[in-house]
Amino acid sequence: MDIPKIRAPIVLVHGLFGFNQLQLLGVTLAQYFHDIPQHLSTAGNRVLAAQLSPTKGVADRAGELKAFLEREAAGEPVHILAHSMGGLDARYMISQLGMADRVLSLTTLGTPHRGSTFADWTIHRLERLLKPVMELLDIPHQAFYDLTTSSCKKFNEAVPDAPQVRYFSVAGQHSEESGWYCRMGVLHQFMRQTEGSNDGIVSVASATYGEDCQVWDGDHLSLVGWQDGTPPATGSGIDRKTDYARLLGRLVDAGF
Repeated sequence: MDIPKIRAPIVLVHGLFGFNQLQLLGVTLAQYFHDIPQHLSTAGNRVLAAQLSPTKGVADRAGELKAFLEREAAGEPVHILAHSMGGLDARYMISQLGMADRVLSLTTLGTPHRGSTFADWTIHRLERLLKPVMELLDIPHQAFYDLTTSSCKKFNEAVPDAPQVRYFSVAGQHSEESGWYCRMGVLHQFMRQTEGSNDGIVSVASATYGEDCQVWDGDHLSLVGWQDGTPPATGSGIDRKTDYARLLGRLVDAGF
């Protein structure tokens, strides 16, 4: 599928523990959105990738995202593609930080709009162990609390959508009939018991948001281009380039 060209810049926003790119001696070792920026750029799209705190809370990360846009796309309207927690950051920025007139559309990918029972389990079981360690090492940890189902319920009540912004979403799901193993197998099984179909971290029900939701086969990491667990011999690993082209096509169909 040909990559559509849209007029406004495209901003990619990473999730929890995320990064823009990892470099060593000037050489890029990995990108969070694996090969996606270069792929979308081949059609002449201007693609920006934000770098936010890996573990700060939504409010702080939203402020960082606003600062990034003011610095890299000052005065320009943009389209945001945000993975996982990044979708909550973008929603908060649009609604609470006066950026509704700067964002044309927000497409979230595997974002836990209604929280994740895995986050609930993590807080319940591991808080006593991990919180003191993170505080000792001065590592922010509000992100883990912001992703629980109770926190996201309060978030949704306090952070309304902006009427002038178009909201779309993507959800991931692991299908046992797909022929590939899930690298998040244990988490997938847990999530399936608590929330139904899921990508190993976020359920389809929680990730569904906005006007339209595409459901992609794959786990949480595959949504940003990291290869899934398909055995190499099958040669059928998921290639997200076509999926991202369709995301831009959806924006074109929406009039952008």
